[in-house]
Amino acid sequence: MAEHFNKKSGLSGTVPLGSFNSMFSFTGSWKVDAAATKALAMDGFYFPLYKAKLISDDLLLRDDVKRAVPHSWDPPLLASFIENFGTHIITSVTIGGKDELYIKQHHSSQLSESEIEKYVKDIGDQRFLNMEHQTLNAPLNYKEKDVTVIFRRRGGDDLVQNHAEWVHTISSAPDVINMTFLPIVSLLNGQPGIQNLSRAVDLYLELQRVWAPAPVNIPGHQRKEPVCPSLQFSLMGPKLYISAEQVSVGRKPVTGLRLSLEGSKQNRLAIHLQHLATLPKIFLPHWDSHVAIGPPKWHGPEEQDCRWFEPIKWKNFAHVSTAPIESTETNIGDLSGVYIVTGAQLGVWDFGAKSVLHLKLLFSKVPGCTIRRSVWDHNPCPTFAQKLDDTSSSTSGDNSKLAKIVDMTEMLKGPQDVPGHWLVTGAKLGVEKGKIVVRVKYSLLNY
Repeated sequence: MAEHFNKKSGLSGTVPLGSFNSMFSFTGSWKVDAAATKALAMDGFYFPLYKAKLISDDLLLRDDVKRAVPHSWDPPLLASFIENFGTHIITSVTIGGKDELYIKQHHSSQLSESEIEKYVKDIGDQRFLNMEHQTLNAPLNYKEKDVTVIFRRRGGDDLVQNHAEWVHTISSAPDVINMTFLPIVSLLNGQPGIQNLSRAVDLYLELQRVWAPAPVNIPGHQRKEPVCPSLQFSLMGPKLYISAEQVSVGRKPVTGLRLSLEGSKQNRLAIHLQHLATLPKIFLPHWDSHVAIGPPKWHGPEEQDCRWFEPIKWKNFAHVSTAPIESTETNIGDLSGVYIVTGAQLGVWDFGAKSVLHLKLLFSKVPGCTIRRSVWDHNPCPTFAQKLDDTSSSTSGDNSKLAKIVDMTEMLKGPQDVPGHWLVTGAKLGVEKGKIVVRVKYSLLNY
């Protein structure tokens, strides 16, 4: 289906476009979306009024554009080229209206291929044939069939519900219903630096990301081991010490979290934040240093709320508070601003052997923005997970036991998760298969 959308836009490949993700209300993470979807279907009507198209197929770039392509891998120059000239050329624009429905069948759905085809036809008939005086064999119950049905329109007067009447409004209120594109790099065959530009376009949405706190790598200097609270998982087992250091990154959007074992004995649990090294230009009007955003606010779970306490190994020993931590002042569509994560801290409530590990998050306000979409991600980064599998065999003794209790895989979203600018707006600790884990809530913002 993604390839079908790409062909309509004149592009090759199976990487989903933003329009594809938007139409099916996907999260943008290919792995997450594919894992949750059994089948896709669509139906509808397309009413083009006119089309503006470049007549010549033999397109040439101006000499000044060709001269601007850097001959070597120079990120600032490549970024300047993309900013000045873009990544694609629009080759056609179709104006008119379209009325479509999109269907996602979830893996829990028991409908067969023939049943889903009939189901799509029934919904299409109800939507497009205006069957007010006809009854279907049974009412359409989307939830019971474990499918998601999405109706989309472009062009015309969307306040007109009846499809046939809506069609007559397209000519007075047309809209762009399709565009085709041509990659700039396809017009640079034989040009020095084309491979560097192609790679830069692929990384266009990726800004440099760094982890906080930064590692201490000063030769001859060993950081003194701090005094930390600890957790115990059994009567004779090793203790896991908990770093209570507050990690904050200021006005740098956070894109990921991870748990880490630190110290000379690798027996101290810490929380790390991945954040953008520089503030994206789209953020500057909202979050530049001169913009007043108010003081950041710490949020954490209630100490006495034992509903969220979950044992790590045994009921009589260490527990984890699994309460989700989110800003209570942020709602989807709230015009007053958005609170995003800019800091984190682990802590321990001392209840003797039943001490409870908990997480606190620091939230900073981004005024003038709203939340477009939010999603909880329970899938760790596969690359880092593989890296951990490769290195875990080198750990031994008590350290090995602690490594088996802490899941240190990275939870993050990046350019591979279309549209590539997810930010952390919440998180929670958990216990999965006897391991302490961290799970993250990501959001897309409207700027």
